[in-house]
Amino acid sequence: MHLRLDLHSRVPIYVQIFEQVKALVAAGTLDPGSQLPTVREMASELRINFNTVARAYRLLHEEGVISTQQGRGTYVMEQAPPPTSERERRARLDTLIEVWLEEAVQFGFTADEIEAAFAHGLARRGGKRSPL
Repeated sequence: MHLRLDLHSRVPIYVQIFEQVKALVAAGTLDPGSQLPTVREMASELRINFNTVARAYRLLHEEGVISTQQGRGTYVMEQAPPPTSERERRARLDTLIEVWLEEAVQFGFTADEIEAAFAHGLARRGGKRSPL
């Protein structure tokens, strides 16, 4: 697996890894059941901190893209399992929001700009604004 990281980008390295692995899975480059490098192997290959890769893998796991099996390795999921509870659905939404907000803040957007962009995006998709 070959990832390209931009160390000068405002996008955090762990987000770059997260997005690229998701894209490789979506494109079929990484087949379901494919084994990923260990966190240590990937960190060494990319010459980055172990914790950065661990954070990306944790997000991928939370999204249902990969499965880490203690002592066996990390594999691409056959298919993302649907959330089984409202709590799981909320946790996935929280993860998506966290990644999105962190990236938006890294690009220097203000809270008002982020809120306006979200409202605009939701309106474009026909979504209705309702309280959570």
